[in-house]
Amino acid sequence: MFLSFASTAAAVWGKAWPIIVAILFFGFVVMSHELGHFCFAKLFKVKVDEFAIGMGPKIFKVKKGETTYALRLFPVGGLVSMDGEDKESDNDRAFCNKPVWQRFIIVAAGATINILLGFILIVIMLSASDLIGTMEVRSFADNASTQACGLQVGDKITAINGNHVFSDLDMSFLLQRDKDATVDFTVKRDGKKTELKNVKFDTYDKDGRQVMVFDFVIVGVRPSPLPVIKYSVGETVSVVRMVWLSLFDLITGQYHLSDMSGPIGVVSYIADAAEQSTKADPTPFLMLTALIAINIGVFNLLPVPALDGGRLFFMLIEMIRRKPIPQKYESAIHAVGLILLLAFMALISVNDVLNLIRG
Repeated sequence: MFLSFASTAAAVWGKAWPIIVAILFFGFVVMSHELGHFCFAKLFKVKVDEFAIGMGPKIFKVKKGETTYALRLFPVGGLVSMDGEDKESDNDRAFCNKPVWQRFIIVAAGATINILLGFILIVIMLSASDLIGTMEVRSFADNASTQACGLQVGDKITAINGNHVFSDLDMSFLLQRDKDATVDFTVKRDGKKTELKNVKFDTYDKDGRQVMVFDFVIVGVRPSPLPVIKYSVGETVSVVRMVWLSLFDLITGQYHLSDMSGPIGVVSYIADAAEQSTKADPTPFLMLTALIAINIGVFNLLPVPALDGGRLFFMLIEMIRRKPIPQKYESAIHAVGLILLLAFMALISVNDVLNLIRG
């Protein structure tokens, strides 16, 4: 009886722990974003009414000084509620009464901290790796078509189809993004810039689509402080650009809404990565968490009403005009943006649930 219970408990825990870890790490990413807003608000002496992790009903709260610290039921967001953030206030410490440069820093701090967190996670990941990928070609597979088209051992790939290559992550993303398996490379060869046009890759069929065969291997270097920092900066820049290019592809119809994931899907992916990762190889988990942290940071900088980027856009207009847009107009625009954003998130969440059911 006891052995049966222990076996069942172990099986349940085996399924539950990756989900718990995923929720905690997703909450940590969200908290880092809100903490960025909070810390700079406090630094500039803005009156903060509430600092909360999660959304929905409060399940725990405590008030210290003038600020209420709360934990809300659904771990899919958070908030820093500042006096005068969405309405006018007579309080000298209200957000709306602070200089525009201070308000700009407070709003931008959340996304900046997310991107910085992603960078730190990439540093940890590369430090724990056996080798760090570079952009230099080490060897080719037998009968490699790219070698036949002019690519050589020792070439350092600096651009693919006109897009600068910052890291090995760029190479895989930009090559996967190519549609016809024919690529223009810019390489550094013997210290000189060399253009290689129409470099062809072999392909194979997978589920009705053509997949490119990567027929060369890149040089790896051992992790040490300087390469780790250098390539971590490169990979962070790569991920930031990857988010922008993916958004462009979505807008231009290269991807569909069904290819996107909301909080439910994100937690599911983190849980899968946590389950696959081990103490010996935490790479999948760390990389996915870094991708999500940077993704959240970049997404929040989009000039969309209700997002941080939308607020920053209004502040830039204020800097140019040297006077703010009337609060009632800005608040109305952000309110409409929030409704549309919540509707969009609901649609994506329904898609996440359907994918989980199918999957």
